[in-house]
Amino acid sequence: MVGLVRSVFALSRALGPERSGAVGAALARAIGPFLPAHKTALANIRAAYPGKPEAEVRALARAAWDNLGRVGGEYPHLGALFDYDPDRPEPGRTEVDGIEHFLSLRDDEKPGIIFSAHLANWELPAICAARFGLDATAVFRAPNDPAIARVLHEIRSETMGGLEAARQGAAFAMQGALEKGGHLGMLIDQHFTRGVIVNFLGRPALVNPILGKFARRFDCPVHGVRVIRLPGYRFRLQLTPPLDLPRDAEGLIDVQGAMQAMTSVVEEWVREHPEQWLWMHRRWRVPAGTQANVSSP
Repeated sequence: MVGLVRSVFALSRALGPERSGAVGAALARAIGPFLPAHKTALANIRAAYPGKPEAEVRALARAAWDNLGRVGGEYPHLGALFDYDPDRPEPGRTEVDGIEHFLSLRDDEKPGIIFSAHLANWELPAICAARFGLDATAVFRAPNDPAIARVLHEIRSETMGGLEAARQGAAFAMQGALEKGGHLGMLIDQHFTRGVIVNFLGRPALVNPILGKFARRFDCPVHGVRVIRLPGYRFRLQLTPPLDLPRDAEGLIDVQGAMQAMTSVVEEWVREHPEQWLWMHRRWRVPAGTQANVSSP
């Protein structure tokens, strides 16, 4: 199985990033609507955009499959996709908005937290951090298929800094990275069964509270980073300034409030470029009877 996956990736490398991404997009647009996840995507879009015409709902779902297919086709080319050079006069394939925040995080000698979401090609921020010398550990969820997971880990290892799989005991490694003054990067837009409730796109959702807990413990800067897919096979990375997170009566960062603040930023990103988000995920799985406990951000 590993050999088959390597062969597919070798073919993608031979095609180049543009053609490989286009092939991945075409396959995803053709196959995606026949998968069970497509029904999930349609239901999520209808709930997020009540009253949207059905034709627009289905077009948005197809666009989301297109983006997901491109991400898959681009994986073998991650190192080449991120070619940002602030000293180069002509623009490359990737531009960065907020590079000063990356450099500030790198040089402030303090731990830091960076949250992100499954938008455009969400792997690029970890490459940016590594290229500019930011001591960062990216937390990722390994694919269920061991062969795919092995090949993806090899690609990530070639282009990124520290990597930590989301697994039992990972919290200790994440804490250790922050204790050493390092930085932690994590996607926060997926369901987490033991999470705290936040309002996301008008509905209650469960989010992993670990970044809020670390922010409370270390009282360190918390930034958001997103990727925007641009026309012409290009990308823009945007790193936010540090968030002003809510605090409790003791002056400590409030964990639930912090996760709501981060989630609200993600919601703004999704609303701006909904076609680039992962609508196929079963994001809203909150037990019945909890809706009344959630207020809008």
